Amino acid sequence: MTDRSIAISTVLGSSVSICLFDKKRKIGGMNHFLYPDSKTTDRSTPRYGDIATLALARMMRDNGSKSKHLEAQIFGGAHNPDVSAVNIGQKNITCARRILKKLKIKVISEDVGGEVGRKIIFNTSSCEIAILKVPSLRQSDWYPYESDR
Repeated sequence: MTDRSIAISTVLGSSVSICLFDKKRKIGGMNHFLYPDSKTTDRSTPRYGDIATLALARMMRDNGSKSKHLEAQIFGGAHNPDVSAVNIGQKNITCARRILKKLKIKVISEDVGGEVGRKIIFNTSSCEIAILKVPSLRQSDWYPYESDR
């Protein structure tokens, strides 16, 4: 989460990312989680959707945002049946929707599911999103980047 105008990015397969944007203050933030629910307190890390989403919303509120001004976009949750029989992507999508509904944050768009990965670039001050769908992820897609790109 930042109050500066920057572009932040993440790369998603079965993981999910939620971009939150305060439409009044023009600030935003992004999370990225691998698994839906932490289930136990000893696993309370942002790798889990329930923890990551609650933490992002709390950070936005602690920085002065009001829940009624927040809007969300959900991305990711792909499933490759050749990699896993379990559709963890769908579980991550369901978790994101459930937590946002509980927090009463309106979802304004989604690009979820399918079988391909995504690279997401989010402008934190304009709420503009670029989505690049890719059949496979390259090492250079991950931070730290191998070139200036």
